[in-house]
Formats: sequence, structure tokens, C-alpha cells
Amino acid sequence: MDSYEKSLQTLELPAVLALLAAQAVSETARTQAMALRPSGDRAVVATRLGETSAAASMMVVKGSPSFSGVKDVRAALQRADMGGALNTRELLDIAGDSFDLDLVRKGELTPMFFGSAITNFGVEPFLTRFLEYSTPPASHESDVGPVAADDPDFSGFIFKIQANMNPAHRDRLAFMRICSGVFTKGMTVWHSGSGKMIQLKQPQQFMADEREAVENAYPGDIIGLFDPGIFALGDSLCTGKKRRFPGIPMFAPEFFARVSSIDSLKRKQFVKGVLQLSEEGAIQTFKRPGIGFEEIIVGVVGVLQFEVLEHRLKTEYNAEIRRQQLPYRFVRWITKSPKAIEDLKLSSTSSLAKDARERDVILFENEWSIRWALENNEGLELAETASRLG
Repeated sequence: MDSYEKSLQTLELPAVLALLAAQAVSETARTQAMALRPSGDRAVVATRLGETSAAASMMVVKGSPSFSGVKDVRAALQRADMGGALNTRELLDIAGDSFDLDLVRKGELTPMFFGSAITNFGVEPFLTRFLEYSTPPASHESDVGPVAADDPDFSGFIFKIQANMNPAHRDRLAFMRICSGVFTKGMTVWHSGSGKMIQLKQPQQFMADEREAVENAYPGDIIGLFDPGIFALGDSLCTGKKRRFPGIPMFAPEFFARVSSIDSLKRKQFVKGVLQLSEEGAIQTFKRPGIGFEEIIVGVVGVLQFEVLEHRLKTEYNAEIRRQQLPYRFVRWITKSPKAIEDLKLSSTSSLAKDARERDVILFENEWSIRWALENNEGLELAETASRLG
């Protein structure tokens, strides 16, 4: 018996693990508890001790974490593990958190309401509680400092674009959140995307599938603006002093596919549809240099977005697509390069490309390829997200 095993006997490890397993609520958890083994690596032990000391120091400064609202759900978990059915309250006890209005207003907790809009059950109580829980319009950061809701100058930003909300008219709407001042129908504002003064016509507000024209709107309101193709996500609009609100980040896709139109006669509809869906933020598009205009690479965060893409192109643009899955799993935006982009040393499984805004990116198949690119191109800087500049 080596010294490691002797140490475990001295520590009475089997007895300690048995006590731990007794607190488990499922057979799987008990098996995992009994399989635990302490590390015999001094470096690992030193790291874990350092982490424990850091946590203890943090608790001295900030106090112990609050355990208010913690519930004992072991009985419910045991019944579920044996195949028993749980009632609604037991499911919420296991999956949910206790309601805390302060956390809700800080954006750290999301309340859940149960009702039925179809039968009109619980709708009015929901709206009443929603008003109670929501906060008044707050200030927003901009490139010239905070913009308070009571600032007399009008300001707002585009956070959503939706095409074909009315299929009969093929309309396209840009949704704007008002940050300060008063919006008036037909007013002229500075548009950060073009750097020009534009007139805001045909403003609308929505309630379910109903629309109504808007004459005036105030901080906190959200209105839809007719978009002839000039707005982009993250655009800022204002009167008076020019200001830009922070851009909306574009999260890196994890799934990629090459898409093309099945019917070459409908390529125009196909390209228009892909472009508009990309501008909405539903997908991201990339093109590799030297491949030709026929190739369009689509990147999405979840694979179901490919199905949404196919459905919307077919129903809204009458364009069916052919999709070929690609092996890439990561995209990184090049923020700084020590040499010309085409001269970078990359692994054979990586590819240079450009996004919809002609920014240089690299497509990678795995994390090893990312590390290899950074290690073999000193000074290369890559970003996991790219902002939609407003």
C-alpha cells in the first residue's frame, strides 16, 4: 500500500464519503459522492487552498452569502428520482427562485406569470403587477456622458428591426426606445448611421397584432418607425447635441453553413431575404475572399435558427435554399494584426473571411486553432464579439 492510500485510511475517507452520500437525493449523486478522491498533487492542493483563502477573505469583506428563501427540496427530488409526478408548486420550488423585487429591478431576477391570453385569464392582474414591478425610465450612457430621461432634447436608439410584419405590404419597421425628451410625429432628428438629418414619419405603437398611429411618445416608450432601409441595429437618433448610445454586441455564432438558392431564377429574392434577416440580427453572414459572390456563409448561435431561416425565406421571399453544414465552430473578429491579414499564419482548418460590414474575421474549427493563431502571430488580437456601431 503506497503512502497516498495510507493517508486516505488515516483520514477515514470511506466514512467521510458515506456521510456525504447520505445527504444525496438520488442514486446517481450517491454514486458520484462515493467516487470522490482527494488530489495527491501538491500544486493542485496549493491552488485549491488559495481559492479557499480568497473566498474566505471575500466573505470577511462582503459578508456571508444570503441563504434567505432557500428551500429543502430533497423530498420532491427523491420522489422524482423514483418516477413520481410532481405538482406545480414542487416544480417551482426545484427550478425557481424566491421572489425578490430588488433583484427584479436590478435585472438579476425575472418574475414569471401564469395565465392565458386566449381566455383572458390573468391578463389584467399581470399588467397591474407589471406596472408595480417596473421602474421609471432611467438614464442611459452615451459618448457624451449620461443622458437623463428628463433631458429636454429628444434621443432614442434602434434596438430591433423586423421585416414583413405585414406580408401584404412587405413593410419593414425599426423599433426605437425613447431615452429622453418628447417624440413628435414628423420631427427631424440627427441619425448616427448616416450622419444626416432625417424626418421620422409614420410612427406606430403596437398592442398584440393591432397598430395605431402615434402623435407623441415619451421616455420609456417604444415605437415603430417605417424603415426604407436606412436604419441599423444600434443606431442613435437625437435632436440638439449629437450623441451616440453604446452599440449592441453581436455574439459569436457557433454553427455555420453555406447556403444557396435552389432555383437560380429566384436568387434575387434569396439574396434580399438573407440580407434583411442579417440586418434584423436573426443571422450573421460571412464571405471568404476569392470564393466568389455565389457563396454565402450563415452563422447562428443555435441550430434551430437554420430552420427559422429556411422557413422565413420560403414563406416571406418565396425562396427555397440548399444548406451545407460547415465544420467551423468559432469566429473571431480581428481587432489588431501585426501584418497584412492575408499573411497571417493560420492552421489548415482555419479560414479568413469578412462579415456583413466588411470587417475581417477568422473562422476556426476548434479552440486549439485559436490558440495556435495567437501563438504564431505575435501581436494578433481577436475579439469574441463585434459591436453594431450606432
